[in-house]
Amino acid sequence: MTGVASSNLVLTLYLVSAVLFIVGLKGLTRIRTARRGNIISSLAMLIAIVATLIDLGTFSPTWIIAGVVIGGAIGAIVAVRVQMTAIPEMVALFNGCGGGASALVALSVIWFALFEKQQDAGVALLSKADAVTTMLSVFIGALTLTGSVVAFLKLRGWISGQPILIPGRHVLNGLLILGSLGITAYFVMNATDPSQMSLLTLVVCGLSLVLGIFLVIPIGGADMPVVISLLNSYSGLAACATGFVLSNNVLIISGALVGASGLILTQIMCKAMNRSLANVLFGGFGAEETTPGGGADARDYGPVRSYSAEEAAMVLESASSVIVVPGYGLAVAQAQHAVRELGDLLEKQDVDVKYAIHPVAGRMPGHMNVLLAESDVPYEQLHEMDQINPEFRNTDVVLVVGANDVVNPAASKDSASPIYGMPILEVHNASSVIVIKRSLSPGFAGIKNELFEYDNTMMLFDDAKKALQGLVAELKEAAG
Repeated sequence: MTGVASSNLVLTLYLVSAVLFIVGLKGLTRIRTARRGNIISSLAMLIAIVATLIDLGTFSPTWIIAGVVIGGAIGAIVAVRVQMTAIPEMVALFNGCGGGASALVALSVIWFALFEKQQDAGVALLSKADAVTTMLSVFIGALTLTGSVVAFLKLRGWISGQPILIPGRHVLNGLLILGSLGITAYFVMNATDPSQMSLLTLVVCGLSLVLGIFLVIPIGGADMPVVISLLNSYSGLAACATGFVLSNNVLIISGALVGASGLILTQIMCKAMNRSLANVLFGGFGAEETTPGGGADARDYGPVRSYSAEEAAMVLESASSVIVVPGYGLAVAQAQHAVRELGDLLEKQDVDVKYAIHPVAGRMPGHMNVLLAESDVPYEQLHEMDQINPEFRNTDVVLVVGANDVVNPAASKDSASPIYGMPILEVHNASSVIVIKRSLSPGFAGIKNELFEYDNTMMLFDDAKKALQGLVAELKEAAG
């Protein structure tokens, strides 16, 4: 193949890959097309890799094959073994790996320039534009790596999910950012000095690694949906910067797509919680739900009605329409299959069953969608908040499984509440509400849920999976 033909083929493949990335990303915006979107995006990446290898011309395949085999094996094992409740942790690690890979590529570019071109004394080893984008890639990639690792550790429970507030953290973060920017500026202006370039690069990398820790560790585990989407955006921006370093158009495009979509998703998450991004990042908010048992929390409530599984099943028996509202408690109890079994049983009794999804229910964007998809809940039964809210007034029974703040009427009725203005699922408008929860303990906002005191609310205190299995058993027994 001639040089011109090869170049044209590479450009064509890059264009096809870029288009497929856009189409795949579009597919990820809907539950029904998400799986197809993933497949299309994977195909786009494969085409981009093939095009890059063609563009290289001659290369040693040994390390490439080794990387594909080792990385593919690790990815396959993790994908098969990971539980759906651990998907947020896996996504956090994916973000960290993306950021770390971008930082390593940028570092390799700098070190290549150092060891291959330093014989030309007085000649800039990198152009100013390349120096800026390379250091940006190192900076963003490194902080994404450590920030994602901290997010993973919080989600995994290996460090406290509560906000860890380091004294003077804002000042420290400011100094780390200013220091990195200052060193980057000096690096750009002195790109002809090989003796300093390596040291400066490592210093910026080190500062960024520390900054990633300091930025995420004050954030509570319940705010991880926002943090994960933001870190995803960071990984995309790092990849985009690396694309400029390598003059690779498809990497620039795909990185920009991930970066922009991550920022948009972050804004959606913040809007769903009626909070600003600054409040999430710097407010030290988002403490996780306390451990079960009620205790002191129960004293904040007036009379609540506690029902048994048998009594709750009788309410469901008489319903013609039921809306299920899943929350993180469902994920913790791994009750997605039990809720699907209950839904199927109700449908056999001619009950109209739907599922209402709040944008921040769970620990990552789309967590509930993924969880219910694993148990083969039909896509057409899943409804987003804006779609389903008008229907609650005409619904016989709403079954809330492990959700808390996202159904708290105080968000719309109590101007003094810290969650006032937060969009919620308006389940209180239904004829009857059954809440499955282990105790009266608060959610991440640390306040009581007024829904629990409503006259049309009945509490079923139990683990989500056990409660749902109890409801299924009662309904089967009643059906004969």
